[in-house]
Amino acid sequence: MRIREVVVTGQRQVELQERELGERPGPGQILVETEKTFISAGTELANYMARDAGVWKPGNWCAYPWRSGYGNVGLVREAGPGVTRVKVGQRVLSYGNHASFVVYEAEERLVIPVPEGIDSAVGAASRMAGVAMTSIILAEIKGSPWVVVFGLGAVGNLAAQGFALRGCRVIGVDPVPERRALAERCGIPYTAGGKPEEVRARVKEITGGAMAGITIDAVGDSNVIREALAAAAPFGQLVILGSPRVPVEGNMTPAFSDIHVRFLTIRGALEWCLPMYPGPTPGISQYEKQAMIFDWLARGTLKLEPLISHRLPPGKIKEAYEGLECEKGKFTGVVLDWTSG
Repeated sequence: MRIREVVVTGQRQVELQERELGERPGPGQILVETEKTFISAGTELANYMARDAGVWKPGNWCAYPWRSGYGNVGLVREAGPGVTRVKVGQRVLSYGNHASFVVYEAEERLVIPVPEGIDSAVGAASRMAGVAMTSIILAEIKGSPWVVVFGLGAVGNLAAQGFALRGCRVIGVDPVPERRALAERCGIPYTAGGKPEEVRARVKEITGGAMAGITIDAVGDSNVIREALAAAAPFGQLVILGSPRVPVEGNMTPAFSDIHVRFLTIRGALEWCLPMYPGPTPGISQYEKQAMIFDWLARGTLKLEPLISHRLPPGKIKEAYEGLECEKGKFTGVVLDWTSG
């Protein structure tokens, strides 16, 4: 079977390649015919732009040439022995790559049926909500705290929505006016942008001087993390949702001193540290997280459709990556449509 797949071949180089898919589903595996995939503007762009040094290390998970993508909605066409989580014919969300067909480890990695009524493009885009909602699982939400989310790309926007759905008072911060406007359309009542001191002043004004009980870095930038620390109230929490990749030099003593004297807590929120499927502790698995997201989408409380700015054929992957990197106000979310030929 000939398949098409996205391959990042070098720094700022990406191709739609064809190859023969020789293998068939083995034990615990399924064959998925892809309908839609969604591009991660965090991990994927970091590897496309070589911000992650691992792209230059042979054998590393993201080393060039790298088959990108991890938000895939498609139909299960075949299932190997021992597959129990899904059935042939079901439409499912998985962590499959950008490819027309994917052989996928269904028993080891997340796969979940997409409910009827949820469009495949929205289902694929909900993969970013899965990344975002890790923050609401790990943060200790008491009462209705002020939450400040730094970065209003897809992940930050969805994290802000998630905290609002949990009863928090949310402020979104981003330097791009179009992203702030989009967040407001998605129900985030307060936004801020500008220089760091302007953002802190705005947060202080909105919160009546209280500052934030919880701050979220949804960018993955060490300088942004510092700003998130500065916006936190005494005894507050900082959740690092983005993955810092680019080196930043500077004196860390003021930041560590701030953490110490104001009794701040820092929490890492890499979703891959959560179990894939439910275990002894309820509510923390990636499966339960995604089921919650599908429930919110079905009830219309999570607004994801407005984040999809482009639906492109796979052959325009270069345009998609460049747009997400260079035109952040215009390219807010890109779906690749594998049914478009």
